[in-house]
Amino acid sequence: MNNKEKKPKSVIKIIAPILIIVVIVGIFILKSNPEKPMAANTGDFALEATAIDLEQLKSYGLPIVIDFGADSCIPCKEMAPVLKELNQEMQGKAIVKFVDVWKNKNAADDYPVQVIPTQFYFDKEGNPFVPRDAETMQMMLYSTKDTNKHVYTAHQGGMTEEQLRAVLKEMGVE
Repeated sequence: MNNKEKKPKSVIKIIAPILIIVVIVGIFILKSNPEKPMAANTGDFALEATAIDLEQLKSYGLPIVIDFGADSCIPCKEMAPVLKELNQEMQGKAIVKFVDVWKNKNAADDYPVQVIPTQFYFDKEGNPFVPRDAETMQMMLYSTKDTNKHVYTAHQGGMTEEQLRAVLKEMGVE
């Protein structure tokens, strides 16, 4: 073997590890960049809220699920991990919120909450969600007395992950 054949192989042996190191450093720099977009669990996209600014949430153009419950309510505790998972998984696809009405006494004042947990649903246009079969989904449709305008769609009581996913799917969330 002559020197010309050895030179390309030795250059590759030197360049390949350098490229691997550059890629690893680049990934590290990108992941630790301080100019990250807003964290998924902060502000309007955080799961837990002390109050609901519905107009602000509607401005994102995403389906909305608001669960009014309490940290110490048994059905609410059963729903908590599901809400947490959906909140994280649905970032950018839907807004999933939880409000503890025992800690935040006035948070549900604008909503017809009679029992906890109660969930309210709004479509991506900000209108109350209209399910294909409200009775099967155990949804309650609230309308104003004077104009009969549909203002809320709610479900009273706990919901399973499958039930919540079915509602989100019908709302257009994949």
